[in-house]
Amino acid sequence: MKEFIYNEMMVHVPLCTHKEPKNVLIISSNAAGFVTEIQKYMDDISCDVISAEMNLLREVEDNKYDVVISELENDAAVLAHINRVLNEEGLCVVKHPNLDDVDANKNIMQILGKYAKIVMPYNLGNCTTALLASKEYHPTADIILNRADLIDGLEYYNSDVHPAAFAMGNYIKKEYLGIIKN
Repeated sequence: MKEFIYNEMMVHVPLCTHKEPKNVLIISSNAAGFVTEIQKYMDDISCDVISAEMNLLREVEDNKYDVVISELENDAAVLAHINRVLNEEGLCVVKHPNLDDVDANKNIMQILGKYAKIVMPYNLGNCTTALLASKEYHPTADIILNRADLIDGLEYYNSDVHPAAFAMGNYIKKEYLGIIKN
């Protein structure tokens, strides 16, 4: 997969879903591509980066971030800390196991569902998915269309790709019925 697709989908889906993202936390050991994408928003968004280590996440200030983009392995403790650093309208994007690993995903989605109104997988453009969990904004109903189409320098992401990324086949909808919160 072209790396730019992954970076664009991990960054622009949440940033074009949140009404006014000002503070973003990236949790990644290879964040350069994410930072490059966030810089396309000019100086409108402040971005902090920590390495994908639980100990570093524990030290992050409470209620500071509008958006968290995480490549940490997910468990209840990690997800609780991500919730802690998000503000009341915050949303996060996390990596997760392949949707065919139903038990592992149901566990992650149920934990995220304790903190968020919306928990939905979305396609990253390479037959893998990420999970978007939002306390306030719905990724297809609340997309900021003018932001999605006015970002300069995008090679993949746009306002058509955004809602299409959330389309899932019937077998996934059936398997995750009552778990995916949309």
